Amino acid sequence: AWWKSWHQLQRSIMSTQKTKPEAFLKEIIGNTVIVKLSNGLEYTGKLTCLDSFMNLALEEAEEYFEGELKQKYGDAFLRGNNVLYISAI
Repeated sequence: AWWKSWHQLQRSIMSTQKTKPEAFLKEIIGNTVIVKLSNGLEYTGKLTCLDSFMNLALEEAEEYFEGELKQKYGDAFLRGNNVLYISAI
């Protein structure tokens, strides 16, 4: 029936879009990212390294709060337990 084909197509699309977090994080090292913290601050910068606890280092980091630039840093080190998400730009 058509619904079986539709369901199979949806599963196929979803399986090709899935990426394990470890693979995604390895792919974005060296790229510019946005990091949102649990306190509402956002940082942008070049992701230089991270560990299994999601502690990370950014170069050319900028700090934003509610979309407004607050501070520019050369390097920033962010503690992983505060990270809500990391997004590649």
